[in-house]
Amino acid sequence: MPCRYVIDIERRLVVSTGWDRVTFAEMKAHQDKLASDPDFNPEFDQFVDATTVSVLEASPDQLRTIISRRFFSPTSRRAFVASNLHVLALGRVMEIHAKLTAGREQIRLFHDRVSALQWLALENSLA
Repeated sequence: MPCRYVIDIERRLVVSTGWDRVTFAEMKAHQDKLASDPDFNPEFDQFVDATTVSVLEASPDQLRTIISRRFFSPTSRRAFVASNLHVLALGRVMEIHAKLTAGREQIRLFHDRVSALQWLALENSLA
């Protein structure tokens, strides 16, 4: 599966990484595995590195399903980083849906890791 995560308890952060072609089923499986991990805390922030994802195989409705699943706290910050234009466009769908849904997590889309890490106040934490 072209998705993995690491839970950094000290930094109160989940780092999710995707690569190559990522499908809706793989994103959902990633979420399910994370939610059942005993180290997962919904109050943690999340850094999603999709800079090496070439294609997200998910419809806008499927992306709304992914973003609508409530795993993180509404106060958690979730930074999504991508460089591929297709992936950025689908990431934008997720970001807009989150903003329009009252009481949802703070999700922001970034074109570069540095900006995302600054927003999470982690600019010196992840190289």
